[in-house]
Amino acid sequence: MKRLTVRHRTVYHYRETVSFGPHRLMFRPRDSHDLHLIDTALSIQPTAHIRWMHDVFGNSIAIADFETQADTLSFESIIRLRHYGLYNPEFTIEPFAQKLPFTYSAEDIPDLGRTIERHYPDPDHKIDQWTQQVLAEAQDQESITILRAINHAIKAQFDYSARYDPGTQNPLETLEKGSGTCRDFALFMMEACRSLGLAARFVSGYLYDPQLDSSKTETANDAPKIVSPSANNKDVIGAGSTHAWMQVYLPGAGWVEFDPTNNLVGGDNLIRVAVARDPSQAIPLVGSYYGAEEAYEGMTVDVEVLQEDLMPETLPELQGQEDSLGDGTLGAPPQDAPLDHGPVSPPNVRLAAHR
Repeated sequence: MKRLTVRHRTVYHYRETVSFGPHRLMFRPRDSHDLHLIDTALSIQPTAHIRWMHDVFGNSIAIADFETQADTLSFESIIRLRHYGLYNPEFTIEPFAQKLPFTYSAEDIPDLGRTIERHYPDPDHKIDQWTQQVLAEAQDQESITILRAINHAIKAQFDYSARYDPGTQNPLETLEKGSGTCRDFALFMMEACRSLGLAARFVSGYLYDPQLDSSKTETANDAPKIVSPSANNKDVIGAGSTHAWMQVYLPGAGWVEFDPTNNLVGGDNLIRVAVARDPSQAIPLVGSYYGAEEAYEGMTVDVEVLQEDLMPETLPELQGQEDSLGDGTLGAPPQDAPLDHGPVSPPNVRLAAHR
């Protein structure tokens, strides 16, 4: 178990005062057996009226309405949590699902629904061929072995390339380019798994990189820091921004985490915030503003995930709206898809969305 603190600050800058439309925020993880929220805080400038809801997937959603005009829109979110993710765990899988191909039970199929279906055209079956080649090289029919092989092949064969344009690449484009971001790799693996008849879904959240703690250890207290085996991975990609990965449903094991960007299996250092059938349904923050196209100047984003022994004893005081666990008055600004997960693009219409 690790006690982690996630600090995420985003600031949007405008050349002149603008008005803001409604904004949809996906920042708050759900409690589970592998993740327990201790405390949360969120500060927004200008202030906003907030209402809470759960989306169709059960993700926690905040809708923010702004009445005040401003030339700067900012928020700082801090989440403290206990994380019980396992490194490269052994999975207990039902006998009928231990080897491919298999068919989900009649009880599971209605609920898994469209997570099994292919979502993107592949008229020449290029993704099918790529997946079958991985299977041939694996020389094994065990479900988890094949999934590990697909996860590894994406990491080995594709180059990570940060992209600041909105949206996610079509899986065929990712295959043809041989490169992409974490969200592109997650979607590609989803479609590869779906080509095998497996249920797959997209995950949005954060990645804890133990290596980023090392520079702070000397200034922290003397409490021992829990370092997982995945700390040996010197090439972790995705820390310092929002991160994306995917899950596959295996009967007996449930939804199993795969991060093809880093070739990780299991949720050791993956902090899950939202799950969805498609990446477009898991944008961390989306909204709009009323103003001239040239009014938007840009955004700055800073994300930090650290073990709590390296953080202050208590959450820092945030100016503006605040929230403690269970208090339902938060606020949030427009779409934040910082760095790797889906950055903002300049607006091109009077009512322009940060995408």
